[in-house]
Amino acid sequence: MQNPNVHVVKSSGASHGSLGSYIVGFVLSVILTIASFLIVTEHGMATSTAIAVIAALALVQVVVHLVCFLHMNASSQQKWNVMAFGFTVMTAVILIGGSVWIMHNVSINMMSR
Repeated sequence: MQNPNVHVVKSSGASHGSLGSYIVGFVLSVILTIASFLIVTEHGMATSTAIAVIAALALVQVVVHLVCFLHMNASSQQKWNVMAFGFTVMTAVILIGGSVWIMHNVSINMMSR
């Protein structure tokens, strides 16, 4: 006979990362950070090229963090997490893009020009 005061917790199916995935994520993050740092400190390329390369490295690092640390993938268990992340990205793009658009229009329409 089971004790009525004991509650059984069932797993929600959320996957937790293994030590290996955390180590891979950490190593990749360190490599990407050092690469960005070296691009800035060594002045080995043109400014516009350096900005584009650093932005690309930043996007790769975001993907590394999402996959290795937040465990976001295309599985059915992660559907709501991926949808919430997509909504967050969409909201940020609308907010930032709208702000830049408004500031640009205000700048163009200023009386001082």
